[in-house]
Amino acid sequence: MQILNDLRQVAAVVAEPRLLLLMMIGTVAGVLVGAIPGLTGAMLIALTLPLTFWLEATEAMALLVSMYVGSVSGGFITATLLRMPGTPASIMTTLDGYPMAQRGEADKAIGLGAAASLWGGLISWLFLFLLARPIAVWSTRFGPFEFVGLVLLALVLIAGVGGKSLLRGLFAAGLGILLTFPGVSPTTGEPRWTFGSPELSDGFKLLPVLIGLFAVNQMIGSLLNNQTITERNEATRSGMLSVWRDWRRHLFNLLRSSGLGTWVGVLPGVGANIGSVVAYSAARSASKEPELFGTGSEEAIVASEAANNATVGGALIPLISMGIPGSVIDTILLGALIIHGLQPGPLLFEQNPGPVYVIIATMFVANWIMFFFVWLSIGWITKVANMPRAILLPAIMVFCVIGSYALANRMFDVWVMLSFGIVGFLLERNRIPLAPFVIGFVLAPIGEEHLGTGLMQTGGSIMPLFTRPIAAFFVLASIGILGWRLRKGFKKNNFHRD
Repeated sequence: MQILNDLRQVAAVVAEPRLLLLMMIGTVAGVLVGAIPGLTGAMLIALTLPLTFWLEATEAMALLVSMYVGSVSGGFITATLLRMPGTPASIMTTLDGYPMAQRGEADKAIGLGAAASLWGGLISWLFLFLLARPIAVWSTRFGPFEFVGLVLLALVLIAGVGGKSLLRGLFAAGLGILLTFPGVSPTTGEPRWTFGSPELSDGFKLLPVLIGLFAVNQMIGSLLNNQTITERNEATRSGMLSVWRDWRRHLFNLLRSSGLGTWVGVLPGVGANIGSVVAYSAARSASKEPELFGTGSEEAIVASEAANNATVGGALIPLISMGIPGSVIDTILLGALIIHGLQPGPLLFEQNPGPVYVIIATMFVANWIMFFFVWLSIGWITKVANMPRAILLPAIMVFCVIGSYALANRMFDVWVMLSFGIVGFLLERNRIPLAPFVIGFVLAPIGEEHLGTGLMQTGGSIMPLFTRPIAAFFVLASIGILGWRLRKGFKKNNFHRD
């Protein structure tokens, strides 16, 4: 009976024209901002938050949550057409979406990305609707050592996304980890590797690094190759919908990736970019054609996009049930709830159920709006991507500079962006993959912070990493996967193969 009552409440939200209009505005704005390298959903929601002071709490949440959904989804568009991921969550999509577009299958790649995003979002919505309380309670069993085990497992899986050369992939991951050292130690609070620079005390931020590695790197390559026009990407609505004909063969991959994305989203502080990495690696390990990953694999696009959209629904579960934000955007949404006089947590359902039902309904509706907006606008999206480089690259560069500078209002991040553009260009020139570099850069601070917390709790003992069941499972899985990768590498002699 409770489920039927919840369904009626969600349906009532969907039937409200004003809320539907706000959902449409928020989703479209999120997709557009998410598709622009340098701008992020967190930036959009933070800038919009003051405008919601004059809205009701339900209206504010409809607008902000739809922006959240749209921004995570929008990143795959430029990742596919320009090899410039609009958001960190679309890094893995870049590896296969762009090669597909290069083969003249841009509409198919966008169709796969949009459909996988839709169904990944809807599957995670089902978890949000049915299992919010049980999953949120289960997630609290994750202590610092469980997070360390999860990060260790993800780092081992880097070997699956490092191309054909195992050594080059591991070298890239190690370099990414190394460049997280400058800044303040998360365990001791002391500065390290700052070389006397006040700016380095805050370390290298992810957004400028990401923009540099992919967007600026791509611009440098285009300029040095005298590439004045873009590759012609042809995309039609019918071509985008053609992927539905053989969707049945992607069903298991879709369900697995959506489940992994939802689960990763529930874990506080993990995020969509890690969800897509885990799902991509799992799909590659289970694939009958793993050699196609990184060259334009349909399975890879489905895994990445289903997972990163599923993390949205997963992250909303602990937010509304326990008041625990799972990412930067969720932290802003938590602030929005408090600003409007609401206290997230177990009593929110009983004391203020209206905003909760709006959040749940918005998660469902915004995914559909996202899909149909991409479908309706695919023609002009590809026309923009097909603009001459002399026009397109300066415009993208402006957004990259704005996005990097606006992160902390300092030019240092702009110089970081440009420097990492050169680093990315040199790495690719030497056939060193960028994805493991970014994964190492993202995961290392999370693992270090939780390891420091765990060691402080146990007086310096690392034994809980092997005695706590969930943590031990992750460690054993990491050892098993690493052993399997090494054995496979020795048999195929692919430690240094191009």
